[in-house]
Amino acid sequence: MRADEFLARVRDRGEYHSQEEAEQVTEAVLWVLASRIVPEEATDLAEQLPAPLDDALRLERGRPEPFDREEFLRRVAEQTGARPRTAEWDTGAVLSTVAETVSAGQVGHLLDQLPSDWADLFGRTKDHPVREGGTHDRR
Repeated sequence: MRADEFLARVRDRGEYHSQEEAEQVTEAVLWVLASRIVPEEATDLAEQLPAPLDDALRLERGRPEPFDREEFLRRVAEQTGARPRTAEWDTGAVLSTVAETVSAGQVGHLLDQLPSDWADLFGRTKDHPVREGGTHDRR
């Protein structure tokens, strides 16, 4: 998949006004994710994502930081200038697109490293395997 196709999916799913907004949110979510997972896993994920989106995962960060979902969303909100609830929407738009783009094995490896309450961010729920859209407000 090309980067513009990936971002179009994120834009549609997140109901963003522009491709640029989808790109900003995508980079923020991937950047924060890379600080939460082991560097090898970030590299593996980056290899399955289109350039230049993979760059956010390739930054040297050292050891992963063991923060929870709430802190993850706070960091995404800080990166995007959004409220925490909006950051949850943004994160779901990006990570569910990631889950549709990369191999199922890669998604499994990611979910193995994260607390179980993160699965829905990847569009993985018991009853609905793919996240569905809704509305959001950035402010």
